[in-house]
Amino acid sequence: MAVGAWRYAHSGSAPTVRYQSAAVDKGPLAAKVTASGVVSALVTVQVGSQVSGRIQGWYADFSTVVKKGQLIAQIEPSLFKAAVEQARANDVAAKATYDKAIANRALGARNYARELALFQQNLADRADLDASEAAASASRADVEAAAATIEQARAALDQAQLDLSYTRIVSPIDGIVISRNIDVGQTVAASFQAPTLFTIAQDLTKMQVDTNVAEGDVGKIHEKMAATFTVDAFPTRVFQGVVRQVRDNATTIQNVVTYDAVIDVDNSDLALRPTMTANVTLVYANRNEAVRIPNSALRFKPDAATVAAMTAGLPSQGRGDLGVDQRVVWTLTGGRASSRIVRIGITDGMLTELVQGDVSLGDRVVSEANVLAGAKKGP
Repeated sequence: MAVGAWRYAHSGSAPTVRYQSAAVDKGPLAAKVTASGVVSALVTVQVGSQVSGRIQGWYADFSTVVKKGQLIAQIEPSLFKAAVEQARANDVAAKATYDKAIANRALGARNYARELALFQQNLADRADLDASEAAASASRADVEAAAATIEQARAALDQAQLDLSYTRIVSPIDGIVISRNIDVGQTVAASFQAPTLFTIAQDLTKMQVDTNVAEGDVGKIHEKMAATFTVDAFPTRVFQGVVRQVRDNATTIQNVVTYDAVIDVDNSDLALRPTMTANVTLVYANRNEAVRIPNSALRFKPDAATVAAMTAGLPSQGRGDLGVDQRVVWTLTGGRASSRIVRIGITDGMLTELVQGDVSLGDRVVSEANVLAGAKKGP
């Protein structure tokens, strides 16, 4: 590279440089974060079944508006009704056993009292007294056991009645049915996991967008920040939203870390639908009158030979150690280029704010330079 630069500066031919340049202008500039997200309802409930059985009927379909407690499906209840009747019969039997135990306890107490009186009069031996005492104690224990049996029977009856009530699938919230996953005659099995029968959204007039923001941009996002987005269904319409929350739980997919920025959206006209893909833009800095320089000029880094051809031996400002907000740009004046160190601000990806530097409004900055062979110098 150094040899090429020396040859351009000392050869007998003057190299010609073809430039591509752009003017430094002034205008609005907005720094943005773009991300993709998914539209969803604020509250979405998956309605399942806690008992297994055959679907007898369903009473809510897709897009049906439902109220809290409304019957939306029925599982065939015959087996559960039989279980309730069996449990009720067991409860009655347990109560009868308890009453019998109470009677036996009273009889045992009287027998023990009689044997004790006879023993005190030396009319009964010790063995008979001990036997009556043991029988009285056993009858008291039988009462306690019978009482426990009643509690078990009541619990079984309550469980059977609860299972019967679960055959009625009701809506847990006011909302609209998004999906129905059952049909009449279908058997649902709730042995290990409650199957999802319906998905109900509470209120589609208020939606949210769960946005995947890259970890490099998440520091620029904050609560109550304005956001705009579009969806494929309405490509020319821009929807407005506000950031409600930036969640700390990160998602890592193929070593790419993203964070969920939740955006609240008014959907009074019901144009947005759940699971739509949103292309989100969040503006974190805005300038109404910024001096703007093209990003292509900031990316332009000529090699040594091109530098020699551009400057033709004229001194150029040294690069030195640049700060994190400093860049080197090349300005074009009278067909000659010279380097300048500038300090930059926000960028929108195409244009960057010029904060400070020896570059003025209207100056032309070089974005590309190609060296061509020139004519000979002198005779």
